[in-house]
Amino acid sequence: MQDERNRLLDAALTHVPFDGMNERALLAGARDCGIAPELARVLFPQGGAGLAAAYHRRSDAALARAMALSPPSGRIRDRIAGAIWTRLALSDPELVRAGTAVMALPQNAGLGARLMWETADTIWTALGDGSEDVNWWTKRATLASVWGAVVLYWLGDASPGHEDTRGFIDRRIDDVMRVEKLKAAARKLPGAGALAGLATGWIRKPQRAPAPGHQKEA
Repeated sequence: MQDERNRLLDAALTHVPFDGMNERALLAGARDCGIAPELARVLFPQGGAGLAAAYHRRSDAALARAMALSPPSGRIRDRIAGAIWTRLALSDPELVRAGTAVMALPQNAGLGARLMWETADTIWTALGDGSEDVNWWTKRATLASVWGAVVLYWLGDASPGHEDTRGFIDRRIDDVMRVEKLKAAARKLPGAGALAGLATGWIRKPQRAPAPGHQKEA
């Protein structure tokens, strides 16, 4: 079934630039590879949203493989920026634009947020993040917001080689680094250590239960 799903995804994506990320593209892809429409709907019960999620997760998996083969080096901000840039390079702007339009629909808002979280989780995991407490959540939430903003900027960037996007990534990460510095300063305030210890005790990294960063097919 997974092989059939991948085959259908490949076929359907060729129709997305013309038909959009929707059931028309799904059924056209099914026709191309000889899959019955009924089976196509079973393989992608969410239609266009399912196609968008599958394409997004395929790119996340490609990023994880790329970072495993060539681990980024340098300062943490540079490694994050490099990972984001690599993730963009692994994406087709037309397919991302179509997927973004689908995820903007109210019924897909939850799935869209989860996909941004999964990309952030992929990056932090590939960077070797070992946090087990509240930091696991805050790192991914912060990076997910950066990723969402970067994608929107990248889709509208007409500069040569997307040079303006590179600058935007750096500025957004600088903003994150400033927030981290403020958090570090706040931890030095009287009583902050006790509060942080209390939060660390009950806010933990998810284990077996599904969480926003859980890699699960839509």
